[in-house]
Amino acid sequence: MSLWVKICGNTTLEDARLAAEAGADAVGFVFAASLRRVTAEQVAKIVPHLPVKLERIGVFVDAGFDEIAATIRACGLTGVQIHSEGEAELPARLRSEFGPGLRILRVVHFGEKAAEMASVLVRDSNVDAVLVDSRTATAVGGTGIAFDWDRARDTIFQHAEERKLIAAGGLNPENVAEAIAILRPWGVDVVSGVEAAPGVKDAGKVRAFVANARAACGATANAGTL
Repeated sequence: MSLWVKICGNTTLEDARLAAEAGADAVGFVFAASLRRVTAEQVAKIVPHLPVKLERIGVFVDAGFDEIAATIRACGLTGVQIHSEGEAELPARLRSEFGPGLRILRVVHFGEKAAEMASVLVRDSNVDAVLVDSRTATAVGGTGIAFDWDRARDTIFQHAEERKLIAAGGLNPENVAEAIAILRPWGVDVVSGVEAAPGVKDAGKVRAFVANARAACGATANAGTL
């Protein structure tokens, strides 16, 4: 079983290319209030210079269909990551508009009702994967804070591979192997854990994160636990 790896919070072509060269499957661009926020105009200039096989995921927080659809078209995005508890039909509308080629991720923040919410989302045929993240009072992502992996393993991440669950929140090159061993996720996502500063990637950390994640996935599979 291969592991899907996304390097998120990219703000420059150099950093997006770095993620691709390191072996990531996807890069993320944040179109929401954040130290890493980018505009559609910025991303539209970056995407044409990236490898065709590299997924380009737009991250949206409480954005409506029209805004997301316009950004997908303007930037040539291949997927979206939706942080929203609003418009329940948004994934269905995006699927109808853009077809099966658009990867649609929904976000669940670890907490009291996270397992219940994830269980509902994974049954939505228009959702390709559910990303489990940490949050704070002021940030819905990119917090650098890990959630309780042991607790999550026994709740949300049961049968994680089949359910296509993505682990995020507080991951870095040093702990990603442990997270994978405990959670056995379908994918992993990192932002602050591979940065030199908010919105600026550290090349060594990006390469180490991808390499350590790949190695951990292989070790877990060989141990017969994945």
